[in-house]
Amino acid sequence: MLSPLLILAEANTAEASGGFMQMIRQIIQNFGIDRPNLLAQILNFCVVAFLLWKFAFKPILATLDERQKKIESGIAYADQMKAELAASQQKQEAILREAQGKAQQIIADTQKAAREYADKQQQEAIAKAADIAAKAQQALALEHTKMLADARGEIARLVVATTERVLAKKLTDADRAAYNDTAVKELTSV
Repeated sequence: MLSPLLILAEANTAEASGGFMQMIRQIIQNFGIDRPNLLAQILNFCVVAFLLWKFAFKPILATLDERQKKIESGIAYADQMKAELAASQQKQEAILREAQGKAQQIIADTQKAAREYADKQQQEAIAKAADIAAKAQQALALEHTKMLADARGEIARLVVATTERVLAKKLTDADRAAYNDTAVKELTSV
């Protein structure tokens, strides 16, 4: 086989001599190219290329295109899901913040209500205690008044009995009533 440099050198010399066609014939002959075989090989190549294109490359390219579309739709879906997840997380955080705010408000309201209830109960207890103390004071005053009245009556009776003994005479009912009234007036002023 001839090297490419040799072939170029021959082509330059053939052009110079004017035998370009001869040089092509010589190259074809050196390479062993036969025209009918070359045409058959070109036809075979075209048929094989067409069949490969029709039954191999076209389905493979269609499959590749389909896979590419699936990959793109998968990426788009993943991006959409990321966006939805981010939105969902933001919404969840907003709901949590709102719930915490409501919980704090409920706690504050409950504490306020508890303080108000405790204050109310304390005021009611103070009022009840004051009422009980007032009633006890009234009962004590009533009991004191009753005791004083009983004591006055007893003292008046004792004064009358003592007067009878001192005077050694029997007093009439009118005298007793007069002495009792006088003793009671004296005791009342004390």
